[in-house]
Amino acid sequence: MPKSTKTPPQPPSRAAAKSASRNTDSGPSAVAGAMLDAPSKKMVQVQELAAAMPQNSTKPAEHGFENGLSPMSGATAKPASRLPTGSTLSEENTNDKVGTVADEGRNPLVNPLDRVRVDSSGQVLTTNQGVRVADNQNSLKYGTRGPVLLEDFILREKITHFDHERIPERIVHARGSGAHGFFECYEPLTGITKAAPFREAGKVTPVFVRFSTVQGERGSKDTARDVRGFAVKFYTDEGNWDLVGNNIPVFFIQDSMKFPDLVHAVKPEPHHQMPQAASAHDTFWDFVSLMPESTHMLMWQMSDRAIPRSYATMQGFGVHTFRMVNDQGESVFVKFHWTPMAGTHSLVWDEAVKISGADPDYHRRDLWERIEAGAYPEYELALQVFTEEQAEQFSFDILDATKIVPEELVPLRPVGRMVLNRNPDNFFAETEQVAFCAAHVVPGIDFSNDPLLAGRIHSYVDTQISRLGGPNFHEIPINAPIAPVHNNQRDGFHRQAIPRGRVSYEPNSLAGGCPFQAGAMQQGFVSVPARIRAEDQQGKVRAKPEKFADHYTQARLFFDSQTPVEQDHIANAFRFELSKVTVPAVRERMVAGLRHVSDWLAKKVATGLGIDPLPDPLSLALAQPTPPEVERSPALSLLARPGNGSLQGRKVALLVAPGVHGASISAVQRALVEEGVVARLVGTRIGRMPTSDGDVLDADASLENEPGFLFDALVLPDGEEGVAALAQDGHTMEFIKDQFRHCKTILAIGSSHRLMSRAGLPMVLDKSYEQGGSGLFFTDSATAREAAASFIDAMRKHRHFGREMDPPLM
Repeated sequence: MPKSTKTPPQPPSRAAAKSASRNTDSGPSAVAGAMLDAPSKKMVQVQELAAAMPQNSTKPAEHGFENGLSPMSGATAKPASRLPTGSTLSEENTNDKVGTVADEGRNPLVNPLDRVRVDSSGQVLTTNQGVRVADNQNSLKYGTRGPVLLEDFILREKITHFDHERIPERIVHARGSGAHGFFECYEPLTGITKAAPFREAGKVTPVFVRFSTVQGERGSKDTARDVRGFAVKFYTDEGNWDLVGNNIPVFFIQDSMKFPDLVHAVKPEPHHQMPQAASAHDTFWDFVSLMPESTHMLMWQMSDRAIPRSYATMQGFGVHTFRMVNDQGESVFVKFHWTPMAGTHSLVWDEAVKISGADPDYHRRDLWERIEAGAYPEYELALQVFTEEQAEQFSFDILDATKIVPEELVPLRPVGRMVLNRNPDNFFAETEQVAFCAAHVVPGIDFSNDPLLAGRIHSYVDTQISRLGGPNFHEIPINAPIAPVHNNQRDGFHRQAIPRGRVSYEPNSLAGGCPFQAGAMQQGFVSVPARIRAEDQQGKVRAKPEKFADHYTQARLFFDSQTPVEQDHIANAFRFELSKVTVPAVRERMVAGLRHVSDWLAKKVATGLGIDPLPDPLSLALAQPTPPEVERSPALSLLARPGNGSLQGRKVALLVAPGVHGASISAVQRALVEEGVVARLVGTRIGRMPTSDGDVLDADASLENEPGFLFDALVLPDGEEGVAALAQDGHTMEFIKDQFRHCKTILAIGSSHRLMSRAGLPMVLDKSYEQGGSGLFFTDSATAREAAASFIDAMRKHRHFGREMDPPLM
C-alpha cells in the first residue's frame, strides 16, 4: 500500500501560536510547544487535558441492572496546572472586592456561618452600597417645608427594602421557633446504615431544629390545640439530612393526594377566614368524619399531646417508615423517635386557653429562655428497626402513615442524643429562612413506598422554591451544608456562588471531567433497588393495600393505652371541638365513628353534645380486620414518660408583698435555684419590698403582668402584713385558683393558708386518679427549707390530677 502523502499537522509558529491563544471564536488545527506566555500556555494545556479523555470511558457502565446497583466513578484527567480550569487569566489580578484566586477544590459557601455574621458595634450607618449616611432622621426636601425630592436615594432604598421585608409564609408550619445544637452518636450503626451521623461512637454532627404549629399563620398563638412540627437538619460531612417530623407519630391521611384537602379543611374557612389556629370548626370535622382513616390521628390530637407544656418536653417522630442502608447495600426498615430527657409534659386545656391570651409566644419564649439560661433542651434519638420479612407479618401495613409500630412489637433502640445549645443570631435569617425538605437524605438513608411520603418528597422542595424566591435557596447560609458542594447548576434568582471556569456540564474533558460522578465506591447516593417486595402484583394502579382499610384498631389501641385521666381529657377535647361545629349531622357522624374506638368515649362525648339517642356505628371499610398483636401499650401514655426528673427550665412563682416573711421565701427560692428552677418573685407590684424580718425582696414580676397559669408551681409566703396585702389584690385569688385548677404543686408557708381558704379551694377531694398526695404542702417559716425538699419532689410529677374536676368547682 503506498505511503500517505498527507502532511501531518505542523505546530504553529511562535507568533501564530501567540496570536491564536488570544482568540475566543476559533483556533489552529494543532496546538503544541508554543508556551510563550500565559494565554498560549493555557491553550496548550487545555488541548492536553481534553486529549487525555479521548472518549467517555464510563459510558458502557451506564447500562444494565447490575451496573445500576453499583455505578462507576466518573472519568477524570489531571490538568498540568490550574490554568485550563480557570474562567479567566485575569484572576491573578486582585483587589479588596474580588479577593484572590479561588481556593482549589473548595466552595466557601459551606463555611461556618461566621462568614456571614455582621456585627455593627462601633460602625457608622451606611446604605446597602456602603455609602455613609449623614442624616438618618430626615428625608431630602426642597427647603424645610418643601416637597420631598425624588433624588433622595437614601430614603428610596430604605423604604423600598422595608416594603419587601416579608416573604410568603409557609402554607403549613408557618409559626415556628428554631435553635442550633448538636447530635452525638452513642455507638457505630454500621451494621445497618452507612449514614454519616451514625458511623462511630461519639461522632458529633451539627444540627438546626425548628419546632412549629401546623394550622396557624405566622403571627398566631403557640398554645393552640394542634400538631407540632419537629424538624431536624443534620449538617453531616456527607451532605444535609432533613428529618422532617411531628410530635405525633401518625397522620390524618394515607396518601399525599389528600393533603391539599386536609389543609384546606383545617385552615380558616375561606368565606370569613375564621377560626385562626384552631381545628374546632365545621369544615375540619366534616372532612375527618368522612375519612375514617383519620380516627387514630384524632385520638392523638384530642389528647394532651396536642397542647405540650414546652418544646423541651415534647416527643418527635419521623412519622413514615424509612430505610437504612449499609455499605453492603443491605437495607432494613426504620422508624425515628425523639424522646425529651425532661419527660413528656403537657398543658391542660383551660391553662392553654389562658396562656394564649397572656403570652401567645409562650413556647417560643420558653425555648429561648432555657437556652439562654444554660438549661439546654436534650432529646434521645431511638430507632425501631425491622426487616421486610417482619413487616409482612404485622397485622397492619408499615406503609400506612395512620399506623404506628407498637413498641411491644419492635422495641426502641437508643442511638444518640441531641442537645440544643445555641439560639439563632437572627430569627428571619435563620429560623424563617431555613428550608426543610423530606427529599434531603444522605447515603445510608432511603425512602419506603409510603404514598404520603412520596408526595412530601416533591412538595417540600417545590414550596421552598416559591417561598424563598427561586431554586438557589440552598445557598442561604442557614441552608448551606458543611459538606463540599460542587455541581453544574448555574444561574437562577439570588445566585450567590461565583463558579470558576467555563464548564457547566458532565461529562466534559475541558475541566478534566470535573466535577465527576462519585460512583458507589466513593459513597455516592444509590437508591435501594427494591424498596418493598412487589410480590406478584405488577402494573400501575390507583389503589391502597387491603390493610390500609383498618381504620380503627390502632385508634382503639391508643385510647385503651391511656390512663383514666388522659381518657377524660380526650373526651373533653372532642366535646369542646365538636361543640364548635354548627352542623348537627357532622357531630353525629363523628360520634358514630368513635363507637368503633370506645363506646364509653362515644357516650361521654354524645352526652356532652346533647346527642340522644347514640347514633349507630359507621360501617366498616374492612369487615374483618386482622387481630392486633398488641391491645394495650403503656408507652403511648404521656404519663409513662416522666423524664429524668430534672426541673431545669421549670418556672415557679413565689408571691411577695410588703410585710412577708423574707427568710423563709428566700430559703425556698435558694432550694429551687439549686435545682435549676427559674424561681421568680411575683409581687403585688414589681420592685423592692421590705419584709417583716428586716430583709428586702425585689420582685421582678407582678401578679398583673405574669398570671399564675404561666408558672409550673406556686409558693405562698408567711407574714401577716404581706398575706393581708396579697389578699387585697384580686389577681392573687385568680393566681391561686389557676394553679389549683391546673393541678400544679403548691406550697403554703405559715399564715398564707388563709389565702387558700379565701380562694375557695375545695380542700376535701373525693376524686383521685393517683396514689400519693394531692400536691398541696403546708409548713411554717421555721421549717420552710425542709418543706421545700418535699415540694420539689412533688414538682417532678409535673401535675397532680387527683385534684382535677370536670366541670371545675371554682
